[in-house]
Amino acid sequence: MTKIFIINGGQKFGHSGGRFNETIAQESADFFRNNPDFEVRTTDVNDDYVPSEEVEKFVWADVIVYHTPIWWFQLPHGFKKYIDVVFTEGHAKGIYQSDGRSSKNPTRNYGTGGMLHGRKYLLTTSWNAPKEAFTLPGEFFDEKSVDDGPLFGFHRMNAFTGMTSLESIHFHDIEKNADVPRDIELYKEHLTKTILNSLS
Repeated sequence: MTKIFIINGGQKFGHSGGRFNETIAQESADFFRNNPDFEVRTTDVNDDYVPSEEVEKFVWADVIVYHTPIWWFQLPHGFKKYIDVVFTEGHAKGIYQSDGRSSKNPTRNYGTGGMLHGRKYLLTTSWNAPKEAFTLPGEFFDEKSVDDGPLFGFHRMNAFTGMTSLESIHFHDIEKNADVPRDIELYKEHLTKTILNSLS
């Protein structure tokens, strides 16, 4: 039985109703719950949560699935607060023990004190930016990918805990040219490839 922890980091704020990430998070839950080989737990950062219980979900899970929009090139403030609060609560309780260094050699081994080794995570993001903004010469992101550019720090954060990344999937042009049915099908194909097939 593979244990899946799904986090909806979408947020209801300003002109955003959080509907796309809510939809994708629900598709994740349905996808895994319809397969008897998976057990699922979920969190929506818009709901009240108990930090110690969230830590337990990370420790329990084999795979964490993060869903988040990107606001001003970073995580929404509600999701960022969730990470700050829960990961801090998880110090020496299953998420990380230390930054990995010792007083005898303080310049080496930074980032090796995580406690979530053996877990994997999958990241989905949604953007107003079209995918061409990341791939074409002269466009805004200078041909840097989402994972190696704006989300580099997010991936390093997870590496700090000891987790390893599955292939991310990013949804573009959501505000002006959304095609949600298409994106849902692409996402199901991605889950099949990155999780179902990799575990079979």
